Amino acid sequence: MSLLRHASAGTLVNLFPAAVPATPRVPKNMNTSIPVYQADGSLYASVSEQRLARLQSAGLVSRVVRHRKGHINRAILFLRPGEPKPMSVSSVMGTRYSIKELLDHGPAWDLKRLGGNRDGNTYAPPEMRTAFLQVVADCLVP
Repeated sequence: MSLLRHASAGTLVNLFPAAVPATPRVPKNMNTSIPVYQADGSLYASVSEQRLARLQSAGLVSRVVRHRKGHINRAILFLRPGEPKPMSVSSVMGTRYSIKELLDHGPAWDLKRLGGNRDGNTYAPPEMRTAFLQVVADCLVP
């Protein structure tokens, strides 16, 4: 066991413990700010516990998310009149063009067919090919 790990008064590491002023310890929960999010997920403000308690008493907070140890991680406000509705995850992520297909040997990824045909290899129906080729041609023009 090393003496450097367990330094105490009188060791070579800390010869004069009274000469070095101790830094005051501030508890973590005294100076923390709690992020408050709007209903759409955007950051509204970072507030103290006292201000969060005022927001809760005014009935503006829909949900308080706590850490497993009990301290508050974040708060989410109610949807207020005049605010747009929050976007759904599917509208942000867009259409899924790949799907997980269960085969005899296990799961595998497959491309989604636009024509709805699961039997053949037609990933785009024939009536859509001209539009697809037009989009590709437009992308190639500088």
